[in-house]
Amino acid sequence: MTNRSQGMRRAALLAGPVALLGLLAGCGSGDDTTAPSTVATTPSGSGTQSSEATDGTGSAPSGVPTDAVSNSLTPSAPRSPAGGTRCHTSELSASVGRNNPGAGQENFPVVLTNTSSRTCTLYGYPGTAFVDASGKQLGPDPRRSSGDLQTVTLAPGRSAWAGLSFANPEVSGAGTATPAALLVTPPDEEDPLKVTWKGGEVPVSGTESSVRLIPFSPGTGV
Repeated sequence: MTNRSQGMRRAALLAGPVALLGLLAGCGSGDDTTAPSTVATTPSGSGTQSSEATDGTGSAPSGVPTDAVSNSLTPSAPRSPAGGTRCHTSELSASVGRNNPGAGQENFPVVLTNTSSRTCTLYGYPGTAFVDASGKQLGPDPRRSSGDLQTVTLAPGRSAWAGLSFANPEVSGAGTATPAALLVTPPDEEDPLKVTWKGGEVPVSGTESSVRLIPFSPGTGV
């Protein structure tokens, strides 16, 4: 069995029997919590700097809506024990790995790679949001599966992955849309990275439209 199969099987197991039936209820830090939306844009000239999505190369489109990005940790969730060593958005690139479907579920590894010259850490869950070409969020905020949170240490060039899973819309019957991109916010950060979405349709409405996340682990999930 490949490391990828083991990694994505973890995502399916953490999603639990309910998710395998397509009923993707969410959870956060082990107790079914939806991520709060924390990134807001402000009108030009307001005196407050807007948070904007980047594509990992430093370019940033304007006008990301207030509900487009979910923060990585709930207010009650533990913060990174690695304090000042954490990875910042500007030090990372984001990508989405190949789908590893199974049991009526789609499973994607969301990968963050350290592009800086220093060693830094990730702890917890990414913030994620599917958006259309205009930057509007598609579907509800993702939910977090129970899992052991660990501090992942990233030397320059090293990666960590978090699982993103949802019920196959053809199985669940949920309403769908095809996102233009996935916004990925590193733990404890506010500025997201923008990744072109190539995974096809995702559930955005109905009782089985939740997207589920598992926390970061070392590697790329492959």
